[in-house]
Amino acid sequence: MCGIAGIIDPSRVADTLVNDVQNMLAQIGHRGPDGAGCVVDNGFALGSVRLAILDPAAGQQPFSDPSNRYWLSYNGEIYNYLELKSELEAMGCRFQTNCDTEVVLNAWITWGPDCLRRFNGCFSFAVYDCKTESLYLARDRFGKRPLFYVRQGNAFYFASEMKAFLAIPSISFEQDAGQLASILCVWTPLPDQTGFKEIKSLPMGQWLTLKNGDLTTESYAELRFDEEPQPNDEHAAQELIRERMNRSVELRLRSDVEVGVYLSGGIDSSIVALLAKDFSAKPLSTFSVEFDDAEFDESSDQQLISEYLGTRHCAERISYQDICDQTPAAVYHAEVPAFRSAFVPMYILSDRTRREGVKVVLSGEGADEAFLGYDLFKETLLRTSWDQLSGEVRRSRIQELYPHLAHYGPEDTAAMTGLYQQFSKERMPGLFSHELRFQNGQFSTRLLKDKNTPLAAITDLISSTPDYDALSPVEKAQWLEYKTLLPGYLLSTQGERMSLAHGVENRCPFLDPGVFSLATAINLKFDDGLREKRLLREAFRNRLPDRIIEKRKFPYRAPDAAAFAKHQPDYLDLVLSDAELAKLPFLNAAFAKRLANKVLTKPASDISTKENQTFLYLLSISLLHRSFVRRETLPRATLPPLEKVINLQRETAA
Repeated sequence: MCGIAGIIDPSRVADTLVNDVQNMLAQIGHRGPDGAGCVVDNGFALGSVRLAILDPAAGQQPFSDPSNRYWLSYNGEIYNYLELKSELEAMGCRFQTNCDTEVVLNAWITWGPDCLRRFNGCFSFAVYDCKTESLYLARDRFGKRPLFYVRQGNAFYFASEMKAFLAIPSISFEQDAGQLASILCVWTPLPDQTGFKEIKSLPMGQWLTLKNGDLTTESYAELRFDEEPQPNDEHAAQELIRERMNRSVELRLRSDVEVGVYLSGGIDSSIVALLAKDFSAKPLSTFSVEFDDAEFDESSDQQLISEYLGTRHCAERISYQDICDQTPAAVYHAEVPAFRSAFVPMYILSDRTRREGVKVVLSGEGADEAFLGYDLFKETLLRTSWDQLSGEVRRSRIQELYPHLAHYGPEDTAAMTGLYQQFSKERMPGLFSHELRFQNGQFSTRLLKDKNTPLAAITDLISSTPDYDALSPVEKAQWLEYKTLLPGYLLSTQGERMSLAHGVENRCPFLDPGVFSLATAINLKFDDGLREKRLLREAFRNRLPDRIIEKRKFPYRAPDAAAFAKHQPDYLDLVLSDAELAKLPFLNAAFAKRLANKVLTKPASDISTKENQTFLYLLSISLLHRSFVRRETLPRATLPPLEKVINLQRETAA
């Protein structure tokens, strides 16, 4: 795992590019504290900061072929690199290292962009072809690793994190009200959005070509829900689940350093920990967050599975004060607005993980999207069949939906019955499954002077997607989750950005292409989908404690606005001061101040979910404006030790 950065500018000579690319790398040094390197020539510069996991002694980057025609800067892991290496060796390729970096470059040289479909892993990378003066960027199919770019005239900049662009004075960070409206409504940036006007994100499953000033992008991995035949019976389906998960975890344990597991206390991370233990010769290290507030705490289940598996368990206890203290740093690393505070404890946990000497972890992200674990999917099934159900069945189904909400009672059931009746027919074309979420999200757009059309971007996205209309309502719900909340928040704000902030790589066994294709083939094949992830649970029933198998989904949450109301950190002036609010020209300052005052002074019971969510958006937007737009209170950028500096014009290496 690494961070990459680069510049393509035909007007500049090599000597003028060195400082710029090294300054960009310094801004993202936290991603790769084990070393750094760069290569420059007239017109281009590639750089990398390295987190040494595979072949630590020989995996320095940028990496080139023997002729120095192709140069690679690579961020990620290709888990099936040994199989690909054997295939390439049979075709005549020769390898000098035991690192997947060399496999990636040889695969690109041999197969071109077709290699991307062969990769089972998490990655973003840049390949520069010196002969044709062409740059290629690529990103993994699920969006696990980020890649951003900026184009200014003939100059082109790219990096693993947007903060790298802070090193380039000509690149301005101006928050885009139109994108913000979409983000506030949909909960996350869409695949190409960043929240800033000049900066774009390369969408998941795409590759980009820059040649002779022309920029093109192409997709190589569209989401499909019909990639393999369905098993004949439930027993066969469960056996396939075990086989695919075993293989996925085994691949993701390939490492020359210790691999731990993030243990939440739920079924997904418990399965991952179980299988990791099966394949680990040494005691397994597990890590989790505990909360002072019992409403959010799952420590008893975490301890249960840790003791059951015999892991070396490290728990980081989180208080309201911790949330307040670490929010500015966590938002800086997230780089985009956030609608909850649950990413902050993960920022704290990754720091603890690295201090314990572990820099690779497995986690359970992707299981809910693949195996229909969210309430959203059950809600979609219920609303789809609403007209065919009796009133008694409707009420019974609603009562079963939210067992994790202890306060849920008859009045809530009655209110939800009326709401589901209202939304039993599609109102937003193509967005039936997410209409309730987006309806609440539109409240947050009141933060903006001009709400624009917050659903226009996602409507354009689905309308440009072949075969989307042919998907079932639940498949559309899955597609939307894989394109929005999963890459835009769970894998990024709450996942990759928080772990890499402290040099910890996160691997996700449930985001294996084989696991995904199997899950989408068997979902709803053998049941009605009303019990989340039933087949997954049954596949491992005899190998985990009954309490874990039977546990209904307990969404990972954190204290949110209540923490800020209790401790009132100094930086709340950003959302309470007229002078500070006036610095954000796109903001509806009067509404923002009223909301902040209410959230921070009224009892938590008086604050609605959408008000809580909107307050978190307001706070994170303000913190981002302070750090990126005004460039205040920035952490000190530090470049890791330089392993390699190559100036192709002078052919010198340091």
